[in-house]
Amino acid sequence: MAHDPADATPDAPPPVSTSTVNPTSGTPWRDLGVRSLSAAIAGPIGLALVWQGGVLWAVMLALLGLLAAREAYRLLRAQSLAAWRSVVLAVGYVTPAVAALIWLRQDPAHGLGNVLFLLLSVWASDIGAYLVGRWIGGPRLAPRISPGKTWSGAIGGLACAALVGLIASRIGPDGDILRAVLVAALLGIASELGDLLESVLKRAARVKDSGRFLPGHGGLLDRLDGLLLAAPVAALLAVAAGKGMLLWQTLPQP
Repeated sequence: MAHDPADATPDAPPPVSTSTVNPTSGTPWRDLGVRSLSAAIAGPIGLALVWQGGVLWAVMLALLGLLAAREAYRLLRAQSLAAWRSVVLAVGYVTPAVAALIWLRQDPAHGLGNVLFLLLSVWASDIGAYLVGRWIGGPRLAPRISPGKTWSGAIGGLACAALVGLIASRIGPDGDILRAVLVAALLGIASELGDLLESVLKRAARVKDSGRFLPGHGGLLDRLDGLLLAAPVAALLAVAAGKGMLLWQTLPQP
């Protein structure tokens, strides 16, 4: 069960006893059912809002941003940071992603395609890392930050994100295979780094989850952590590609 940051104790996080994760020990798939059910409910709702776009999309993002910032604030306050400093850091942590997602979707030509590409790359990275990491196990990626993450999971997540790029380049207009795979892989890397960043906050606050927003997933930050970093990266890539361009599209010759 998730712990409230306000209830965090001054005890140090438990030490990591091994440098590897054994996929045959314990019950590594014990939370798969509830995670799948939560994703099956939240996923279609999110996609419907992405499809709708406009004011509804912006309002939903603003609301989620406020809730995510509240969770981040509580994690920061659990580290004995001043209230004003926690507010500034929490808002700065969440706002770039919210702004990036609203800005990306506003492109009348390819806003929908770019946001879907971003979300699918992040989700594929998250799912691939979870499944491969639980299945294979092996050396830990960052044992002092997030003992459950493994190198096999990170590679699996990266491969799944790259696969999204490959598929997009084949079904989308003017797809560039190399660019699409590289962009999707970059978004996957950003997503995994965002996951680790949130793990740093939780580790410092001595909690397992950022909250109790979704059953099986923990808090809202636990679901949005990868997107918080990947969305600004996608916006920067869109700016570099030029207005009206798909992220995986062949760039026009100068």
